[in-house]
Amino acid sequence: PQIFKQLLMVSGYDRYYQIAKCFRDEDLRANRQPEFTQLDMEMSFVDEEDIIKINEELVKRIFKEVLDYEVDTPIKRMTYTEAMNRYGTDKPDLRFGFEFKNLTYMFENSKFNAFKSNTKKGKSVKGIVVEGKSKEFSRNKISKLEKYIKTYNAKGLAWFKYEDGSLDSPINKFLSKEELDTIIKDLDLKEKDIVFVVADENNNVNNALGALRKKIAEDLDLINNDVFEMLWITEFPLLEYDEEEGRYAAKHHPFTSPTDEDMDKLETDPGSVKAKAYDLVINGEELGGGSIRITNSKLQNRMFRVLGITEEEADRKFGFLLDAFKYGVPPHGGIAFGLDRLIMTLTDSKNIRDVIAFPKTQKATCLLSNAPTDVDKKQLEELGLKIIE
Repeated sequence: PQIFKQLLMVSGYDRYYQIAKCFRDEDLRANRQPEFTQLDMEMSFVDEEDIIKINEELVKRIFKEVLDYEVDTPIKRMTYTEAMNRYGTDKPDLRFGFEFKNLTYMFENSKFNAFKSNTKKGKSVKGIVVEGKSKEFSRNKISKLEKYIKTYNAKGLAWFKYEDGSLDSPINKFLSKEELDTIIKDLDLKEKDIVFVVADENNNVNNALGALRKKIAEDLDLINNDVFEMLWITEFPLLEYDEEEGRYAAKHHPFTSPTDEDMDKLETDPGSVKAKAYDLVINGEELGGGSIRITNSKLQNRMFRVLGITEEEADRKFGFLLDAFKYGVPPHGGIAFGLDRLIMTLTDSKNIRDVIAFPKTQKATCLLSNAPTDVDKKQLEELGLKIIE
């Protein structure tokens, strides 16, 4: 309903909400379904602070009435950049620690090529420190953890145990005394701490180390399921570069407004432009997200051009919206909550299918009706379609 709710704002309806069925073509996981329900809202004459405040009160009321759980407001905030640097994800679970440590600078002149080769631009060496638990990690257990993170495209897992005042690691022989001393000093290691290190492309490091962080917390039973750690993630990148397409794509959608200070960089440095966007994360799950919208046709057309959308294509696909903008647009923004995912969180369910009537399988099929079924020949003829095997 994105474009249509924006048109409502243009037409003078300054507040809108809807419980809407949505369809999304994305890979299926335990927390996703192709068909789901949203609580969608849009408001005129608001900024980010207004939307965040209103929805904090909504979340506070829901958790109080359903679970008798007190949500402390204002809810904590973290920028996208900070979240990626500290946790490697834009939806961190704050119920446990293990913040990332950037170790790249330590190995820029190292003789250990597995680390040194990953100190160049676009690559990194990062680690997490598990305090006082080195005895919990046998060689066999560490080997299993390495196999686990390789499913997240990690090339390997290095580790250091700090015991009896020195570091123990299979790669000690490749590192100088100065490098080992720097690890101890800069990470402020204490007795029986263990450090896990991953080196590779930034995205691979973040994904693998983020998965390892959660896996270790689960294995050590460090996650408190009786608390709800809430967090707003703000200042998302407006755009992300699509390597396959060779162009920029919208991080959220093409109607999200850039921040005021980044407007002038839209064409010259699009990758650095931040968005007036925000997500609400609870216990590592994104439960809602939204943004302040673009409200003038000139800026909207600039956005389309950066995305590689020609003027003709923009007019064909979004002409009705651009025409409406000519009559004056109030500043507006909105947010949408995944209702099923919210209920999944409230009920401590492990799979979103447990809170949906007639859910789809991992193959997006319905077990009750066997949908999607084959299309009969008559329907194809009516639509002028032909199936090519």
